[in-house]
Amino acid sequence: GMQSHLQALLSLYKLFCPEQVTITLPGKMKTYFKNSEGPWKAAITAVRQRNQAISPLSQAVFLGTSKPQSRKRKWNAQLVIPASSTNTNNLEEDREKSHVYLYSTNGSFPVEQLQTFPQLLQNVHRLEFPSQMGSVLTNPLLLHYMNCVKDESIYLRLYYWMGQILQEECTWCVVDNPYEEEFKSFLETVYKAECFLQEGFSACEEFLYKTLPLWDGFCCRSEILRLVSWIPLSSFSDIKSYLYDPLAQLFFTSSIYFKCSVLETLKQLLQNWLNCNVIQVDSEFSS
Repeated sequence: GMQSHLQALLSLYKLFCPEQVTITLPGKMKTYFKNSEGPWKAAITAVRQRNQAISPLSQAVFLGTSKPQSRKRKWNAQLVIPASSTNTNNLEEDREKSHVYLYSTNGSFPVEQLQTFPQLLQNVHRLEFPSQMGSVLTNPLLLHYMNCVKDESIYLRLYYWMGQILQEECTWCVVDNPYEEEFKSFLETVYKAECFLQEGFSACEEFLYKTLPLWDGFCCRSEILRLVSWIPLSSFSDIKSYLYDPLAQLFFTSSIYFKCSVLETLKQLLQNWLNCNVIQVDSEFSS
């Protein structure tokens, strides 16, 4: 007999090739296939209404399969270091104890009390990252620690958190987004962290590859081009399809200023690639 997923597949065939499906299908059935043209239709609608000076519709562009959730939190609240999950109960007690206790070898050192580089050096084996990884981006001491530890779980936590934030807050993927300045500030924070670590974040790379085809070349221009300069070196086919082709479409239809900005970004990208390659070659030679 007819099964629901088979009916959904036949209805999809009937949508594109109605002459191939002669049987009658029920009018109401569960949706199994999302409309792949959704992001493009929403982007075109946003550009059309912006050019016609009409208030844009509150229509979201999907970066994946899930709709960006409405925000009920304060923007960038996760960039402030919270009390560590294991130290929350004893935080007040630790503050009341002597300075010598903080440099003892027993227990862990609360990251919210980390203020100086000597503290980092003396407690480097007793630190644990905060429960909210976003707070690491604005703390140079924790970035130093992150660069030294090279723990895969740390980068994985930051990858999931940053990917979610970038997807939900992307200004040109959510029409009539009132948080454009906050999003610019967040992109600038991510860029400064990349410069500090001298490497790009994988979540940021995926975000750029997904959103560059939808980007108008104007919104958050300087921030986006700065992030492009830290994309890690990969195969030429990937770089061409995900990076060069979207930028080329904007390059040939934009102003001289934008063209110069893109060329400067690609120059910086090449310099970053060369620097990373030199460091890798030196480390391999030393080993």
